[in-house]
Amino acid sequence: MPPFQQNNTSGRRAAANATVADSAGRIAPRDTRLEAAVLGALMLEKDAYTIVCDILHADSFYEPAHQRIYEAIQTLGAAQSPIDMLTVVEQLRLNGTLDSVGGTAYVAQLTMEVASAANVEFHARIVAQKYLSRQLIGFAANLETKAFDESIDVDDVLQEAEGKLFEISQRNVKKEVTQIDPVISQAIEQIQAAANRTSGLSGLESGYHDLDKLTSGWQNSDLIIIAARPAMGKTAFVLSMAKNMAVNYNTPVAIFSLEMSNVQLVNRLISNVCEIEGSKIKSGQLTPIEWNQLMARIKHLSGAPLYIDDTPSLSIFELRTKARRLVREHGVRMIIIDYLQLMNASGMKFGSREQEVSMISRSLKQLAKELNLPIVALSQLNRSVESRTENKRPQLSDLRESGAIEQDADMVCFIHRPEYYLHSDTDASGRDIRGLAEFIVAKHRSGAVDDVKMRFRAPVARFENWNEAAVAVEHGTHASRLNDDVADDPSIAPGVPGAVPMSGGTADFLAPASSGPLPF
Repeated sequence: MPPFQQNNTSGRRAAANATVADSAGRIAPRDTRLEAAVLGALMLEKDAYTIVCDILHADSFYEPAHQRIYEAIQTLGAAQSPIDMLTVVEQLRLNGTLDSVGGTAYVAQLTMEVASAANVEFHARIVAQKYLSRQLIGFAANLETKAFDESIDVDDVLQEAEGKLFEISQRNVKKEVTQIDPVISQAIEQIQAAANRTSGLSGLESGYHDLDKLTSGWQNSDLIIIAARPAMGKTAFVLSMAKNMAVNYNTPVAIFSLEMSNVQLVNRLISNVCEIEGSKIKSGQLTPIEWNQLMARIKHLSGAPLYIDDTPSLSIFELRTKARRLVREHGVRMIIIDYLQLMNASGMKFGSREQEVSMISRSLKQLAKELNLPIVALSQLNRSVESRTENKRPQLSDLRESGAIEQDADMVCFIHRPEYYLHSDTDASGRDIRGLAEFIVAKHRSGAVDDVKMRFRAPVARFENWNEAAVAVEHGTHASRLNDDVADDPSIAPGVPGAVPMSGGTADFLAPASSGPLPF
């Protein structure tokens, strides 16, 4: 007779441990016979524990007696000691729990009732599933109680619910071991696909040629951290890149903007594409020729596969839900987060902000692997960069709030603009640094690290390839192609600057964009 039937104390513990029956009188899911079969198999089969140790933990068992027995088995397994009836009994004695589980007789009974340990993994998974069911039932019951309590803010209840549900779901994330042959076939297919591409890249093109050569394109399942001090141009870079990918290469991109509203973000995109200063976009004080330039070039953005979400204080749980939907419904192939430190792990309790950021970065890496796409997350740097007297170039130790960001990321990149700190047109060597932006790849898990030179045009918040067409740095504009689109527009009277009214004339910015990449 099992001890939980003999001992009233154990029975009370079982009742306390188990989920209370619901309002319909239903009993929490459990199978004590399967639990006994698993424990018996663990004590009979030499390698059985190595099979189930990743599937079960002590709380997976419904009966307190079974929990104590499995704890003893875990202790033996951790010490790499033999696991059999005698060693388990001895460990229970050392733990002071032998009598509470029913003594030596019950432990011996567990081994005698098991004919074979062949199905121990299957039995263990059933036990684990029933445990998850009990967790969900308990979660739902607790949520219902708090929802009825009008003294508790419903937003707090929702945040706690999100965190708890995410925690439960993470316990059930499992992936079976894969034999190498199908993986080799998949790798060969990827190599062949890359070889057939004219660019020679295996990942997504960013539009920055030197960067793409270094990275071979943004790779699927990678977490890419781009960090910089404020005003270095983090948002400007990812917007320029998103525009390149969505407009020039027709790659669906999702941007989660926690810092700026969607209208602010689109205004910066308009400034970027139309090459009109952001201050003029905000004020609307455009010259007639600038209005025509705006109307001619904004057509390129219309219909672009660019998706923006400006939910403030986005949680990991919300991000996972929205990202899955974007991939499923719109075929999104890249996700950009601006920026990481503004995210939260709602509903979860942490001892410090550093622990929370660590959890967020780890979850982002898991999401990148799950969706099999690159995730680019912007990050702030701490003030140690400013405190250095000479070398202002950022380094890995400057990452703010958590060293886990550096560990979890497949790539860590920095943006550095020397002229921001030097307040001069030249550096100490006399080199012209006007518009120079250094994209520093400081960590690259699957490739080389290096610096990539880019050109930053501050008035239009735009990053360009360093070797692009001649740029008048002092004016922040292209010298020869600024008005190409305007000149090609038949609605504009040739040779008559300002002939089109301030409304933009007859240009239709909702008309279908012309095919091919942007001419700039």
